[in-house]
Order: sequence, then structure tokens, then C-alpha cells
Amino acid sequence: MDAYRRIADRIADDIAAGRLRPGERLPPQRTFARRHGIAASTAERAYGELVRRGLVVGEVGRGTFVRAARTGPAGRALTEPATAAPVNMELNYPSAPGQSELLAPALAPMLRPDVLTEALRPAPAAGTAQAREAVAALLATPGWRPAPDRLLFTGNARQAIAAALASLVRPGGRVGVEELTYPLVKEIAGRLGIRLVPLDTDAGGLRPESVAAAHRAAPLSALYVQPTLHNPTSVTTGEVRRRQLAETVADLDIPVVEDRIWSFLADPAGAADPLAAYAPHLTHVVDGLSKRVAPGLTAGFLVVPAHRVESVAAAVRSGGWSAGRFALEAGVRWIGDGTVERLVAAKREDAARRQRLVAEHLDGFRVRCDPRAYFAWWELPAPWRADTFTAAAAVQGVAVTPGTAFVVDPKRTPDAVRLGLASAALPDLEWALRVLAGVVLRAPL
Repeated sequence: MDAYRRIADRIADDIAAGRLRPGERLPPQRTFARRHGIAASTAERAYGELVRRGLVVGEVGRGTFVRAARTGPAGRALTEPATAAPVNMELNYPSAPGQSELLAPALAPMLRPDVLTEALRPAPAAGTAQAREAVAALLATPGWRPAPDRLLFTGNARQAIAAALASLVRPGGRVGVEELTYPLVKEIAGRLGIRLVPLDTDAGGLRPESVAAAHRAAPLSALYVQPTLHNPTSVTTGEVRRRQLAETVADLDIPVVEDRIWSFLADPAGAADPLAAYAPHLTHVVDGLSKRVAPGLTAGFLVVPAHRVESVAAAVRSGGWSAGRFALEAGVRWIGDGTVERLVAAKREDAARRQRLVAEHLDGFRVRCDPRAYFAWWELPAPWRADTFTAAAAVQGVAVTPGTAFVVDPKRTPDAVRLGLASAALPDLEWALRVLAGVVLRAPL
């Protein structure tokens, strides 16, 4: 066995036996190498192996810290997630009471052989005429309604993001994103060979001058933004800032991928119009059914500029990202009979109820949230760091997402965690919030 793996195994044994506790800092690699009489490169590879196993995490400029990890025999790390916490606030899948009972009636007619035969045929990227009309009505806001012939469909919203970016950006291209962004966009960018460029934000969202400055430094091929209920901060950009952003991208001719997956939680009467209302020739709107309806039967939506329908459709086809026709047919029926509207209303009430629990149990802490959102961004008090707090919370039975998951620039790591509020049952969520409030009041180990 290679020397670095033997060293990693010994450290794994110490973690499993409790001799190294969650949150403890390992010696700097050079110090470790001198102490054990090994080459610096061997120490570096051993630490890298521990990171790969999920036992430690490295923070740029701070060091390497022990995570809470499940282990197998003899302290060898399993390849499973680092926690088996009974309340998992990393997950964030909203579900309304009686959801299955609401969904079932629309599916019953689809079991007729003639209907089922049609629903099981492949669906093109443009979906069906009924789907385009239904979704155009679903996505409409007070000042914007997409043209049905500009709608495309994918298996889910993540695939819609991938298709939009693949059609806009060549490998090696630069895409501007908010400095905290959706983690799966980082994964999509890696697979497409795209470089993400973090852009400055403030309490109002993405700053237009940051977009212009980044583009001047080296041209941006596109922007990916979440101006409505941004994940993880829940910031919603106001109309004035949206107009400023639209003017900036129009002046610089930068295409935009606008993620509106959580926008359904906004009050429909006062919902902010998408950037597509201000820059329709540049903006690609992404949305879907997973959060509105259920994660298990999904469809992603793309509203694209008129002149880009064919190129984006080609990206959907080449990526194998087309929506299932059965899902589209079910979605059309749920939209048409009012089921989606009822589910959305129930989830708005549910999100507000969960945010009231956050306000009650985390009162006095720096928690950034919107009373309509299904998540909260908790800026931790010193001396807590994101990963040590995540590890300490896991030991107490609660899984949260460290801020590092959302960071584009590893040198700008926030001491914060995201709390996903949607998946846990309400009593479990309340218990978890109490636990987290207790954890943060104790000093890190």
C-alpha cells in the first residue's frame, strides 16, 4: 500500500476512535511532514486522500478540519454522505398536506390504453401544443407572459440550465454568477468546461457595475442569475435593480440564464417580472414543476429568445435532456384542473409557517431570509466556521449545508450555513431549530 494511504488510514482510525473530534484542525501539511519524517508531497497526498473520503475539509487560508463522518470497520471511511442525521436540512423538497390525494384524480384518465399509448411516446424539445399553452399561462406574471412558441421542455430544471448554458457558452468560456450560487450550477459548469466568474452582490441582489467590470476584464459569454428568492440568501431583486441589470446586459450584449425555480412562492399579485420582461432578446428563463408539484415526476421549462429556439432545442436533443411525454401530459392536466394552483397556495402557507419557526427559535442571530422562502441563510457568530458548525450539528442529529457549497471563489468562504426548511416534518423542524440554537451557543471543540 502507498505510504500516503497508510498515513490517511491512521488518521481515519484516530477520527473513528474519537481521538480527533469534529471541528479539530489538523497540523499544516509541512508541519505534519516534519513531525512524521515524511516528504511534504506525501503529507499533501495523505490530506488529499482524507478529503476524498469525506473525513476532513480544507478551507483556503485557514487549514484542514475534521468533519463528522460515518466510518466502516477499522475506521475506514465509507463513500456515503458525512452524516446520517435524523433531520436532514440539506434536502429541500416541499410537499403539501394531502398532496397525493390532489394529484391522483388527474392521472386516472391517463390509464386508459389509448391515452396511455400517446403519453408514452417520445416528446420533442418543443413538447406539445397543449403543454406550451398551459405552461405559458402558468409562468405569466403581471407584466410578462411568454409566447408559447418560445417554450422548450426538459426532464427537469437542472437540465434546462445545462441546455441553456451549453447552447450559449463554448468550453473555456466565462459565465458570470452571483458570488453565492446554486451548487449544481458549479457541477454543470465543470462538466461543460465553463469557468464561473463570481460577481458582487448586496442587499438588493446582483450589482450591475460588477457585471460590467467583469466583462471589461475578459468578455463574459453569459450570466446565470436568481433574482427571485435567490438560493441560498432568499434575496429578491427589486424592479429598479432589474431594469438596471437589463440595461447593462443589453449595452454589453450578454445573454442571461434566469433561474425562477422558487418564484412560485411570491405573491402572484405582486410578483416581480422576470428579466425577460426587460431584456426579452437576451434572457433565457428556467422554471419547472418539481418544487411546485413534486420532485418525483418533473418537467423543466425554458423560455428562450425567439431567434434562439432552434439552437437551444438542438442542445436539449444532443444532451439527451428532453422531457418525458408522460410527465408533460400529467403536468398539463394538473395545471388545467387547478391542482397546481392549489398546491402552490398550500406551499406558500407552509413556507410562511416554517419561517415563523425560524424567527422564533433563531431570534437574535444573523439570519437572512424571506418570509416566503423555503430556506434561510444563517451567518454564524464567531468563532464558528461553516464546516465546524456543520460537523457539530451533525453530531447532534441535524444536517445543514455549509456556505462553502455555494461559494464560487474559495478565497471568499462565508462563515454561514443554509437551512433547508421544506423537507422535515414540522415537529422535526422545530426540534432541529432548537438543537441548532443550542449548538451555536457552545464554543467549538
